[in-house]
Amino acid sequence: MPDTLQGRSIDADDEAQLLATIDRWVAKDVKPIAKEYDHADRYPANTVEQMKELGLFGATISPEYGGLGLPAGTYAKIVARISQDWMAITGIFNSHLMLALAIEKFGTPAQKQEWLPKLATGEVRGGLALTEPDAGTDLQGIRMTARRDGNGYVINGTKTWISNGIEGSCFALLVKTDPAAEPRHKGMSLFIAPKQEGFKVGRKLEKLGYKSIDSGELVFEDYRVSADNLIGGVEGQGFYQATGGLALGRINVAARGVGVAEGALQLALDYAQVRRTFGKPIAEHQAIQLKLGDMAARARAARLLVLDAAAKFDKGERCDLEAGMAKLFATEAALENATESLRIHGGYGYSKEYDIERLYRDAPLLCIGEGTNEMQRIIIARQLVKQGGLAS
Repeated sequence: MPDTLQGRSIDADDEAQLLATIDRWVAKDVKPIAKEYDHADRYPANTVEQMKELGLFGATISPEYGGLGLPAGTYAKIVARISQDWMAITGIFNSHLMLALAIEKFGTPAQKQEWLPKLATGEVRGGLALTEPDAGTDLQGIRMTARRDGNGYVINGTKTWISNGIEGSCFALLVKTDPAAEPRHKGMSLFIAPKQEGFKVGRKLEKLGYKSIDSGELVFEDYRVSADNLIGGVEGQGFYQATGGLALGRINVAARGVGVAEGALQLALDYAQVRRTFGKPIAEHQAIQLKLGDMAARARAARLLVLDAAAKFDKGERCDLEAGMAKLFATEAALENATESLRIHGGYGYSKEYDIERLYRDAPLLCIGEGTNEMQRIIIARQLVKQGGLAS
């Protein structure tokens, strides 16, 4: 089927105006509260309302359903800009947009008409519910089951590490409709699962970083859902539907990496010009200059890799290789730049008074989420072998 999320474009002036709006919002309303909310692990309810007004919950949803219909390149720039100051809040709308993507790309016309307009406005917010206690990278190992019962299904099982799990109201839920199927992926299906009787929220998971966005356990006990909520209306397609948005998801996580890498660089540069040792700013010491030079090169290379992957996605071309390389490099750049920036800050970098400690705690997640970087290396290598090398 044609992918309505690919082949998009935007006028350069319109993009510039949109990015300027995001920049003003971040400077005025996001950056001033990031430290306080992060340290308290407090859900940014007012920020969520502002993101609704900005249209971020409909950023990649097609205009016919009330969304902005942004191309991947523009969306990646927005994510990177916000992540320079507070990466965690991008997860609130990105996880939500992965739910919308599954519906728009694979849903029936009725499902699209019912759910996408409400998702685009943020009236309904949610995410993807894929991971289980014993199934992360190996999605085919999930144990949650959906048993057919009349004109609906009865679902039982537990999901974990689900972004927006506590504050969200609806999720794309991956289950086994045929646990005995071989190969295993043929027995998997994806449902639209709103919160209702039989759907319980377990504990909120405490995290090293990535604060203020809720990550929770979701428990389903004899949860009944209509057959109308089976995405696409056909059983056995869930694995492909759940992984069908991986390219865009990896571009998004890579864009977060770009933002963290650039943010860490800017914090280091600012600090190095005011901190003085031996009678001069530490930015004039060669040891610090070597770090700043490497950090700048990493941040710039990461941005170019992300834009390259996004450009290919926006042309409607397959971009597994490019998205994998962008995700791998940009997230590692975020981790390395955050570490080097903390070192440049010296003892102050280890203090909660300085923003770099937040970036230092947030960065490791990017190397794990949306497919570990170990898996990215394998994906890249397999694609290289399949294609016979890198395209010129």
